[in-house]
Order: sequence, then structure tokens, then C-alpha cells
Amino acid sequence: MTEACRVAVLGIRHHGPGSARSVVTELDRLQPSAVLIEGPADAEDVLALAADPGMVPPVALLAYAPDAPRVSAFWPYAVFSPEWQALAWAAAHQVPARFCDLPAATVLARSTPGCDDGLPDDPIALLATAAGYDDPERWWDDLIESDPGGRSPFAALTDAMGVLRADASLVPSGQRCYEQQREAYMRRVLRTALRLTPGTVAVVCGAWHAPALAGVLPSAAADAALLRGIGKRKAALAWVPWTHSRLAAASGYGAGITSPGWYHHLFTTPEQTVIRWLTKVARVLRDHDLPISTAHVIEAARLAQALAALRSRPMAGLAEVSEAAKSVMCDGDEAVARFITRDLVVGELLGAVPAGAPTVPLEADLRAQARTLRLKIDAREQTLAIDLRKDTGRSRSVLLHRLTALGIGWGTVTADRVRGTGTFHETWSLQWRPELAVAIIDAAPWGTTVATAATAKIIDAAGSAKELAVVTAAVESVLLADLPDALAPVLRALDEKAATDADVVHLMAAVPALARAVRYGDVRGSDTAGLATVIGALTARVCAGLPAAATSLADDAAARLRDAVDAMQAALGLYAQSEGGRAAYEQWTAALIVLASRRDVHGLLAGRVVRLLTNNGALPRQEAARRFAAHLSAGVPAAAQAAWAEGFLHGGGLLLVHDRDLLSVLDDWVAALRDQDFMDVLPLLRRTFSGFTAPERANIADAVKHLTGGTPGRTGPVERVDADRAASALRTVATILGGSR
Repeated sequence: MTEACRVAVLGIRHHGPGSARSVVTELDRLQPSAVLIEGPADAEDVLALAADPGMVPPVALLAYAPDAPRVSAFWPYAVFSPEWQALAWAAAHQVPARFCDLPAATVLARSTPGCDDGLPDDPIALLATAAGYDDPERWWDDLIESDPGGRSPFAALTDAMGVLRADASLVPSGQRCYEQQREAYMRRVLRTALRLTPGTVAVVCGAWHAPALAGVLPSAAADAALLRGIGKRKAALAWVPWTHSRLAAASGYGAGITSPGWYHHLFTTPEQTVIRWLTKVARVLRDHDLPISTAHVIEAARLAQALAALRSRPMAGLAEVSEAAKSVMCDGDEAVARFITRDLVVGELLGAVPAGAPTVPLEADLRAQARTLRLKIDAREQTLAIDLRKDTGRSRSVLLHRLTALGIGWGTVTADRVRGTGTFHETWSLQWRPELAVAIIDAAPWGTTVATAATAKIIDAAGSAKELAVVTAAVESVLLADLPDALAPVLRALDEKAATDADVVHLMAAVPALARAVRYGDVRGSDTAGLATVIGALTARVCAGLPAAATSLADDAAARLRDAVDAMQAALGLYAQSEGGRAAYEQWTAALIVLASRRDVHGLLAGRVVRLLTNNGALPRQEAARRFAAHLSAGVPAAAQAAWAEGFLHGGGLLLVHDRDLLSVLDDWVAALRDQDFMDVLPLLRRTFSGFTAPERANIADAVKHLTGGTPGRTGPVERVDADRAASALRTVATILGGSR
């Protein structure tokens, strides 16, 4: 028997359940003595783990460069992937199996590493068009995925792909060389397998590559010439959990499919496929509190089969069951139908790898802590409410903050959803994503445990930071993540950076994070004594530099300083509630009083300072009203008046609702503006009032209406109405309303 006759090439579609069934059927028929599978050839050390009972797809083979972990590539597999079923068949029949594509070491050496073919034109789409289909997914589904007959499609697919490959335009010249190298390497591995076994060698590969591996192979010397000088770099490989959503084309995966959840159902449910799918649909809709009965399922199944018959399809496919479910179960509501697409058609099934699979020590520590704290690693988004007064809650918070510091974004803090718990409560949104495997490997060089790695990374980030705000954020992270060994080095970095930063706004921006750190550090039992000295020193420097910083400001600089003053005020107000914080707050208030007395400060900032002093009781409301009136007097340009009013009113309108003196001053000023002045300041006024809530605006309008004792508007202007000038407007209104002229 010639070597060509001993090779059986099974050209498949990646992640296709019909392809997977056909591969298993063909392997049962062939009973090969070796199985070669498209995948990185240097994965020998981890390939045997695919047969481990603890390996539950979807999973992915991860390759990364140890010296630069972010240089990585994934080879994902689902239970319905033909490659995965070939591995399972080989393990069950004790037949040697190995990957035969370019090694991961070569893939990582490319500038844009990846694992898909990278073909710009879909060859399947061309075949579908030739068959009269406008949808390549439907063509493939009819021919392969939904074909219950078990017919072997591989010889026909190889011939069809051979015809397509004759058109060189399908692969651009830049990609053609890489595809030729891949196929040359596959043939090299195939030749080796033929030498090692006298029996049949089955090759499971993408259908596009099938013609290059079938029949008489080119000379080994020609393939060696193609592979000469090919790049390599050191690579490490491991199995990682994957999800159905990451197999979807919408995730950006080059070999992605549109419906991984549906394909999983097709492969795992060969009998009563449609009715069982619609039963799952009913369960999903019931979970969303929709009234779905058994009758809905029966009628939807009948409609799906009828649609398939009308379209001459062998069985109802995804299009038919989706249309039937939308019509019968969703009453045609597209928003309800999206629940089905998200939860079933795509789905969020998360795979698992064996506990003994190779991994970095950091990941082992992370998973061990997650198990101890009963934090479930799940691809579905979940909300976690944490009570920091309890040991378990505090430990969960610490772990999640440490992971955040490492760039492993398993969870994000959201707004508290439980009122009344104040600083003792945190709400997290947790969702495990497959790409976090790369983030873990990327963080692994910092340490072997989550705590040591987070400590080392935060210290390094603080020491190399170019901006003061980065260092202060690091201080807050240290306390939230309970990393006492990092506190002293980070505080030293903060002191050094603050000493060389003369920008008052930068110094002010550093205080809020430190004030929050003191507050939440107290709640968590952290040692924050060293922060008091830092906050005191920063406050003193800010107060000393504020007078100069507030001089000769342009509009944008004034707005920037105003926002910084707001943040500083809120931070020190918070800090004043802690022991030792009152002195810094009083020093800051004294600096604001001095600033408020100056006449050369930009109105936006001056008005804001007066408002802050009024809010905290340092300035009586009568005095605030007097200053308000003075700055809105006739001797001040209209633009400067509007800036002062905007600064004073910025952040909320309740003060105008409750203080009629201030409202009266503002009302008189607006009424007295000349036409051009009013047009000039109108944009500023609109910007100011747009920042108020709708109830605040409504209450202000009601208060203005009653300024004169209940008569809408002011009495004076109403009495001065020019009847002749108003007559023309009244006639126009009457015409619009259909009345007489």
C-alpha cells in the first residue's frame, strides 16, 4: 500500500457539531493507527491532559512567552469541536494522537500571533453561493451540521477545496507564505507518522488545508526549503477554561461561530433536538418572569417543523426554531427574543481544567483562596454584597482589591445597593472571563501568591510613577487590599513626589484618595497613622500655594481649580470626622476665607468659594446674599457676573429653593439685564441650571412664581405691558389656535 493510500484527510469546519460527528464516525470506520490534529506541534507535554476526567470543555490551549506573557495565543475547543472529539476518540481507543501544525514557539514569534487561518475570504461562503444559498451558515448547516444520515463528506469537501485553492486571489500574498509554511510543517509531521506506523494515519484539519495533505505529497526537501529560517521564541503552554461567548464570532475570535450554545445542543442532544431546545427556551423565558406554558412549546415546535418543510430543509435549524420561538413564545417582541440569543444561542458555559494541570503558582493561590472564601468562578455576571464588619466579607474584599491591583479584573466595585450601611458595605460585580488567564500569567512574575505579587507591583508602580495622583491611588489600594508591607515604601514615594510637585492642583488631587484611605482603613482595621502626617503636610502646602494659584486665571484654568477645590473640600470634610482631621479642615477653611475676601479672583472660583463657606457654616447666609448682590451689581461686567453666579450655584439648586433672599437677588439681576447682556450670559446660565435635578428646577420655578406673594411673575413688569406691542402677538396666537383675527 502506498503512503498516499495510508493517509485519510478529514477536512473539517472548526467548532462544527456535524463535523465532529462525521469525524467520530469516520474514525470508527477507519480505525487508524495514528491521529494527527491541527494544533501546535510543541504541545506534547500537555496534550495527554485532554483525556483527564477533570477536563471539561470549553477549554483552550494557551501558549505564552515566559519573558513577555502578553505575547500569547489561544487554541479553543468545545465539546462539539471536531479536534476535541478526535482527541477523545484517540484516548478512548489508545491510539497515539498529536498536533501537527506549526509550533506555538513559531506562532508567538509572529508579529500578530493567532491560531486561525487568517483567510480574508470565506471559502465556505463561495461554496454556499455556488449551491444557491445566500447564507453560508445555512448551507453548511444543511449539508453537514444538521445532516442526520452520517454520510462522510470528507472526500467531496477535499475536492471542492481543491477547486477553490486554484484561485490565488483567495489568499493575499502576505498571508500566502504563512499558510504554505503551516502546510509544509503538517506534511513534515505526517511523514514522520507514516514512518512510525504501518497502518492508516488520519489527519483532522481545517477543510481549506485538506488538499495540501491528501494524495501524493511533495518532496521533503521542498517543504524544508519553505520552513528554512522560520522564527521561534520560547513558549510555555497550559490548558485554561474557556466560555461559549468567547467562541462566538462577536467576541473577535477569527474562527468564531455565531451560535455556540445551539451547536452544543445539536451535538449533545441528537434525539428530539427541536422539542428539547424549545423546552430550554421556555425555561429561560420563565426565569425572566414570562408566562410560558407547555402549549407554547408544542405550538412552537410545530411551527419550526412547518417552516423547515416549506424551505425544503432536512430538519428545523436555528433560523426556524428562533423564528418559531419569537412568534409563539415572545409574541414577536425582539427584546424578549434577545434573552434567548444571549442565554441559549450563545450562552455562557464555562469549562474547567484538572486540578493537577500545569499552571503558575499565582493562579493556584488565587483559586485556593477563592475556594476558601466560597467565591465561585463563573462566566455569568453576579453581584456580591460584602459586609466589611464580618471576617469573611473583609477577606473577600481584600482578595478582590488585591486582584484589581494586579490587573486581574475579576470584579469591579459598583454603587452600594444596600442603603444605610455606609463605609461597612461594598457591592462588587463579578464575572470571570477567559482572558483573565493571560492577566494572571502577566502578573505571575511579581510573586507566587496574590498578596506578595500585589505588594511588589504596587511598590513598583508607586516608585516609578510620574504623576502624584498615581502614587496617592497606590496608597488607597494598599489599604483597601490590606498590604501592610507596601505602606511604608509607598508613603516614601508619595513624600518624594509631593516634595517635587509645585502644581497646587496636583497636590489637591492627592488629598481625596488619602482621606478615603484613612476612612476605609479605619473600617478595615488598617494602620493609617502615617497618613495623618502626609495629609497635614499636603494641606499646608496647598493652603500656602492657593493664593498664587488663584491669580490671573483663564476660564478653563478657573474651572479646573474650582473642581479641585470642590474635591478638596469634600475630602477634608470627610477627613475631619476622623481623629486628628479637624486641624487640617480648619486650616483649609481659613485659606478659603482669605480667598473669598479678594477681588482679583476669577468669578467662577470666587463664587464657588463663597458657596462652600456658606454650606459649612463659616459664612452666614445673610453675608452670602450680600456678596451675591455685590457681585451681580451694575458695576460688574455681565460675563463676570454670570461666572460668579455659576460658581456659586454649581453643584445643586437647593440653596435657591430654601433661601428666598438669594433667589430674589438672582431674579432681580436677570430681570435687569440689557438685551445684549442677557444674550451673552444666557449660555452660562443654561449650563448652570442644567446641572440641577429636574425637581430642583421645578421647585426654583415655583419659588420664583411666588416671590411677589403668589402672582406669577413680578408685579412691576406685568403692569408695564405695552398693549399695542402685545396686540400683534395676540393676533398671531389667535390665528394659530383657529380663532378670529
